[in-house]
Amino acid sequence: MHLGYKNPRERQPAKTLWYDRPKYVFLEFCVEDSQDVKVDIERQKLVFRCMNADGVEMYNEIQLYDTVQPGDSREKRSGRSITCFLRKLREKKAWPRLTKENNKPAWLFVDFDNWRDWEGEEESEMAQVEHYAEMIQKVSDRGPPPTMDDLDFSTVVASCSPAEVKTDVNGKKGILKGFHVVLKDTLLFPEGGGQPDDRGFLNDIPVLQVTRQGPDAVHFVQMPLNLDSEVHVTLDWGRRFDHMQQHSGQHLITAIADLMFGFKTTSWELGRQRSTIELDTPEVIPEQVEAIEQTVNEKIRQHIPVIVRVVSVDDPEVEKVRSRGLPDDHAGPVRIIDIEGIDANMCCGTHVSNLSHLQVIKILGTEKGKKNKTNLLFLAGNRVLKYVERSYTVEKALTSLLKNGPDEHVEAVEKMQKSVKLLQKTNLNLLRDLAVLTAQNFKSRADRGPLFSLHRKDGDNEFMNIVTSEIGTEETLIFLTVGDEKTSGLFLLAGPSELVEKLGPRVAELLEGKGAGKRGRFQGKANRMSRRPEVEVLLREALAGWQPTEE
Repeated sequence: MHLGYKNPRERQPAKTLWYDRPKYVFLEFCVEDSQDVKVDIERQKLVFRCMNADGVEMYNEIQLYDTVQPGDSREKRSGRSITCFLRKLREKKAWPRLTKENNKPAWLFVDFDNWRDWEGEEESEMAQVEHYAEMIQKVSDRGPPPTMDDLDFSTVVASCSPAEVKTDVNGKKGILKGFHVVLKDTLLFPEGGGQPDDRGFLNDIPVLQVTRQGPDAVHFVQMPLNLDSEVHVTLDWGRRFDHMQQHSGQHLITAIADLMFGFKTTSWELGRQRSTIELDTPEVIPEQVEAIEQTVNEKIRQHIPVIVRVVSVDDPEVEKVRSRGLPDDHAGPVRIIDIEGIDANMCCGTHVSNLSHLQVIKILGTEKGKKNKTNLLFLAGNRVLKYVERSYTVEKALTSLLKNGPDEHVEAVEKMQKSVKLLQKTNLNLLRDLAVLTAQNFKSRADRGPLFSLHRKDGDNEFMNIVTSEIGTEETLIFLTVGDEKTSGLFLLAGPSELVEKLGPRVAELLEGKGAGKRGRFQGKANRMSRRPEVEVLLREALAGWQPTEE
């Protein structure tokens, strides 16, 4: 794009090479007689800044046809030429044009005559795209860019050996058998530094875990791969970008908390729904939380770059950056994450390339930590949007149920809780009275037998104990159950000690539950209440042939 500066507001022709591809958009333009040229790639626009020969700051925005992924887009300045490499959010969606505002004064506008669509492209055009891709590969100030295979690449299997990993699904622990695969190189991040591991595929085989063993990333899969065979590695970008937002958010919060109040971070955890930073202070008051949150979001709005630098372990700079020390098995160079002008920290994790990619940070609050420390809970980026969506959904449901506005929800729930407590107290008293009446009714019957059996769906342990105490266990075998008669509940078997001791374990077995006995009582949990009739048959048969032991 050739820019003129006789009038800063004069619109100048901007000849640009545009190439639309299934997953990317490329563009190349030129600037003349300019200084401090900067390009910011945002989700739906490109922002160009520079200083002209007279020191006047020039600014321009180009609204994009569709959304791109800023964290996976790059630009390169070479002399007067600027090349941009934009990754589409929606793949294989053709961009017929870029939008422009004709009524907005600007120092450039876009000429679309050179547009090239990806549909029906010729090999010669593809060669030009490859040329752009090679140019982008040379970008160094923003870290390695994505390649033409869209964050997928091929590598070679270095080793594959049988392995087992421990699993924990909804509290149930188990062992999963599979294979540990080490590749010559990988895209997938192994867990470490407080950040969970990546997920992805080796060919079509899901990677279920990635761990670090010395300098190697070890991939756990459930199918073997041949040694020296070529595999295609695919990254779960959604999971990776979420981790990037949370991890960079932690670095920013940690730095600001230290700069503003001297709170040092001793550890952190990237959780599935929210993340936690452990601060070395017994208390963080609400005003300090608010100040930290306001400051970190101001830094996000300032579009501050996040730069990754790699230095040797003996570089003097290593001693100047924030760190909790290197792992004992560390080998090779040291990686430094530098939030320009705010913080420099040794870190092996994945990060955004600009604070603006964090979108927003919300500090949910604090809670008491261990050893006189405070845990600070936060969300970053897309997690904030999901949290707002969930909260609004709950708010709408409560508004419908409580028949009042959101500001009255707490008061309404408090009133309901008081009512429920009063009802529970009344119900408990009635249940106690019913237990006494039930026992007295049985004792008053002239034809009562040696077995008293009863099930009550709304009963509890206290109900069973009152009935048992009122009837007595010297001459009567008592079998009581409470809970859902079709599923599970509680049971109690009481009576002569020798009879209960013999029958208790068998009753628990029939009800597919567990129990314990003491002093003529055996009680516990029943997982299959529908088998009560079988238990009654067992008890009647036992009573028919039972004679108490003479003392």
